Amino acid sequence: MSSSKPISKTNLSQEKEEQNQVKPEGCPTTQQCTKMPISLSDALVHYATSNVTPQQTFDEISVSKRVLDKKSPCNFLVFGLGHDSPMWASLNHGGRTLFIEEDKAWIEIVTKKFPNLEAYHVVYDTKVKHSDKLMELGRSEECRSVTDPRNSKCELALKDFPADFYETKWDLIMVDAPTGYHEEAPGRMSAIYTAGLLARNREDGETDVFVHDVNRPVEDEFSATFLCKGYMREQNGRLRHFTIPSHRARAGRPFCPVDVNRRR
Repeated sequence: MSSSKPISKTNLSQEKEEQNQVKPEGCPTTQQCTKMPISLSDALVHYATSNVTPQQTFDEISVSKRVLDKKSPCNFLVFGLGHDSPMWASLNHGGRTLFIEEDKAWIEIVTKKFPNLEAYHVVYDTKVKHSDKLMELGRSEECRSVTDPRNSKCELALKDFPADFYETKWDLIMVDAPTGYHEEAPGRMSAIYTAGLLARNREDGETDVFVHDVNRPVEDEFSATFLCKGYMREQNGRLRHFTIPSHRARAGRPFCPVDVNRRR
C-alpha cells in the first residue's frame, strides 16, 4: 500500500517565477527598496478584516515564529493550506514556503485570493482507522533506515511527490494536515513519518519540525515515535517543536537519540 498518489502543482508563487528573471543588483529608487511587498500587504489586509478563528493559538504560532525569526528567509514546508497560510508565507518573506494540501477545490479558492502562494495537491491512501497497523509497521527495521523517502521500503513513506519536494533542503516543516479528526480521514501518520525522514536525510545541518493537534492520539504517538522525544524542544498547547539533525552528516547516529536516563 502506497502512502500517496501522484500530486499536481496547482499554483506557483510569483517569487519562484521571478527566479528565472534577471534581477538588478540594487534598487533603482529608495521608494522601490522600502515598498512593502504585495504578498505582505495582502496578508495584513486579510487578517485585519477577517473574523475567522485561526488554526493555532497565539502562543502556538509564537513557537514557530521564534524559529522563523532566526532562520528566515529559508525553505519552509507546510502540510496543510489554511486561513493562516498567508501569515506563514509572510513570516518567511524572501524564502520559499510550499504548502501541501489534500483538497483541490480548497487550493483553488485560496490561491485565487492569494496568487503568490505556492501549493501542491496530493491524495493520501492512508486512513486514521489503520493507524495502529501503520504504527506496528513503522517499528520495523525498514522504517528505521534513513534514506530518500522515494527509495524507502517503509509503507509510511510518501514516495510520489515531485523531485524538488525531496531534493530541497527544508529548514522548517510544519505538519498541520491532512485531515485527522475521524476514522475515515487520511490522518497524519505518513506526513509525520516523512517529515522526520526528510530531516534525517538532509546532507547536513538540522530541521525544525512542528506538529499540531498533538492532543489527538495519532499526532501524539506518531510524533513521539518517529520524530523522537529526545529531539523535542518544547510543547505549547497542541503544538510540539522538534529539532532533528542530519543523520547523513554523522554515520551511525541512532534513529532516536539514546535516553540517558534509561541507561542509569
